[in-house]
Amino acid sequence: MPRFLVAFLCSASLLTAQTPDPAPVPAASGGQPQTVPAASPPATPPAPAPPPPQAPAANGAPSPSGAAAPGAVAPPAEAPSPAPLPPIAPPPVKVPVVPQLPAGSPPNIIVMLIDDMGWTDLGCYGSKYYETPHIDKLAQDGMRFTQAYSACTVCSPTRAAMMTGKSPARLHLTDWIAGHVPDNGRLLVPKWTMQLPLEEETIAERLKTRGYATASIGKWHLGEEEFYPTKQGFDVNIGGMHIGSPPSYFSPYKISTLPDGPKDEFLSDRLTDEAVKFIEKNKEKPFFIYLPHYGVHTPIMGKPEVVAKYQAKKAAGGHSNPVYAALVESIDDSVGKLRAKLDELKLSENTLFIFTSDNGGLSHLVKPQGWSRGPTDNSPARLGKGSAYEGGVHIPLIVSWPGLVKPGSTCDVPVITYDHVPTLLAATQTPLKKDQIVDGESLLPLLGGTDTLARQAIYWHYPHYHPGSARPYSAIREGDWKLILFHEDNHVELYNLKLDAGEEDNRAPFDSVRAMQLRDKLLAWLKDTGAQLPEHNPKYDPDKPLNEPKKPGEGKKKKQTE
Repeated sequence: MPRFLVAFLCSASLLTAQTPDPAPVPAASGGQPQTVPAASPPATPPAPAPPPPQAPAANGAPSPSGAAAPGAVAPPAEAPSPAPLPPIAPPPVKVPVVPQLPAGSPPNIIVMLIDDMGWTDLGCYGSKYYETPHIDKLAQDGMRFTQAYSACTVCSPTRAAMMTGKSPARLHLTDWIAGHVPDNGRLLVPKWTMQLPLEEETIAERLKTRGYATASIGKWHLGEEEFYPTKQGFDVNIGGMHIGSPPSYFSPYKISTLPDGPKDEFLSDRLTDEAVKFIEKNKEKPFFIYLPHYGVHTPIMGKPEVVAKYQAKKAAGGHSNPVYAALVESIDDSVGKLRAKLDELKLSENTLFIFTSDNGGLSHLVKPQGWSRGPTDNSPARLGKGSAYEGGVHIPLIVSWPGLVKPGSTCDVPVITYDHVPTLLAATQTPLKKDQIVDGESLLPLLGGTDTLARQAIYWHYPHYHPGSARPYSAIREGDWKLILFHEDNHVELYNLKLDAGEEDNRAPFDSVRAMQLRDKLLAWLKDTGAQLPEHNPKYDPDKPLNEPKKPGEGKKKKQTE
């Protein structure tokens, strides 16, 4: 047997031997959420095969060892055993260098969280169709992260991570509120938390201890009224509700926490104006503005004159929707107007400005009738929002802080949403509350010009189904390698993102040692965070689709959206 085939079969055997039984562990008694068991020990290697029998001698006696019988044909030489796989060296211990903070008062903070913006939806990230000069200028004046990730492939979990610094797995807030429940899922999704609990300490509550004025202006989507921003450390809530998308981008908005403006006023402009007013009112004290725009979420709308501009423009790189482009441009206008006000009030030098997204762009949806295209394209990343792949979590991130960040700099270190809370606490020298847990790591060493964080990996957990194609999965990224564990059958996929940005070449069958090492780290992380696992669905019918097509007249009832 050729040596390369022997090596391949050995690798495949190892991968199979270390894969657990597909059936999930039954739920604990009392209805408690199921947590992940410890990683299983490596399988015992098979015993070596016995040597082939020796050919008999002419007199019936066995031949001496290594000698052929007289007149007998010598057996063919056995192929040498394949060389053992070299061990994977552990990553070196990293010691981040914390930069010296700018002198003077604590910085003002603006966190602009865009809804459903893909990582290629900006000029500074490669788009040749969408025009974003103000955001591009923000990148020229600050640091652009090339490997930034959202905490989840959908919005509410990322928003909770942005507020708390905790992973969605630890919060048990792992889907958009109120989530998708399939008609015929192979697994039952866990009973997860559908609001940001008041017991959680938010970044707004921490900054209030340092004398910050705090405002949440825009989409909230972290629970009903009793969990609104003013119950979570914000002085004001403008536009935040339980809803995931606006009824309209044009006034009247029909948003109870945002009085309607003049007819046809545009929502992105209105939220920006409210932020400008807050800056003017609090210019003499440190302020924290959380500005989670509703854009660029559906319903896709744009100002008619801006839409017309893009209708006359040639499509480029998978970007071709003129209405979506107009909505993207409204976000760019928001950045420009806010930065102009900061310049006017001479506040720019001491303002930390974070621009990012809650998940990947809406590029594809799976419907009972088949695939449908979304308004944008995340290529070369695979798929988009609501998927298990890069397009669902790879996002733009730009940070500007003139007192610390070198203009025009880039960072290739993987970072994730729940890093922002420890970053802001470190930037403002605000301590954690007693017994407060954060899963993120401060990005100040990266913002100060080094390329080192202490951690080795970042993680995701989404035990749900989504029309963006996701089925219950967890994932880990360590260095250039990303492993995805799919809970329906416990199979894994392994990709080298540096060589394969589109996740087309699954290396798990060929690099089983690395796959199992990453899988064990992922299982250990899930156990440490108390992550909830989906359970076996006793009513699952393999002969039926995940979701039955809607009958005429069904599906017209208004429902909450992401």
